[in-house]
Amino acid sequence: MLKSAYHSARVSNGSPRKMSTGQADRLPTDDKLNRAIISALENDGRTPFSEIANRLDVSEGTIRNRVNAMKEAGLLRIVAIVDPVAAEYKTDAMLGVKVSATASPGDVAKRLTSLSNVVYILWVGGRYDLLVEVVTNDNESFLEFLENEIHGQSDIASVETMMGLQSFKNQFLLKSDWQDRDV
Repeated sequence: MLKSAYHSARVSNGSPRKMSTGQADRLPTDDKLNRAIISALENDGRTPFSEIANRLDVSEGTIRNRVNAMKEAGLLRIVAIVDPVAAEYKTDAMLGVKVSATASPGDVAKRLTSLSNVVYILWVGGRYDLLVEVVTNDNESFLEFLENEIHGQSDIASVETMMGLQSFKNQFLLKSDWQDRDV
């Protein structure tokens, strides 16, 4: 099942492209070389292919081909991300959201995704339906966000606000629908 998912990939215009079996077999991220390439690019997405190739003792062309194949398959996207901590946002909070009985977590997540202050949404099991991370420039902006987007909204039954005090680790994991975006 997993292997077949790699046989059909999306290219930058969104149209499906059939891949050869040889190409598809090299794409899984459980491949040791692909994992090493991804690891190098996670540390610095601007690392030259020649430097990665030297570290991994393979040719630069191998790195380029692997990266391009992973990008075309939608497994890899190299982007610039603003780290809220480094950008010195004054307010960072996690919201534990209980969705109302008349809405679904997916609907609420879709509404909140469009808001620039929302940097993370995760559908969870347990006490909450969604965990939502919000960053703002100051407390006043955060209170305005809560008032306008959270409290009094018919799709949210309740929310618990957990203010960030100190960040110990912040690793951005991009897991969005990349097939509709240019790669």
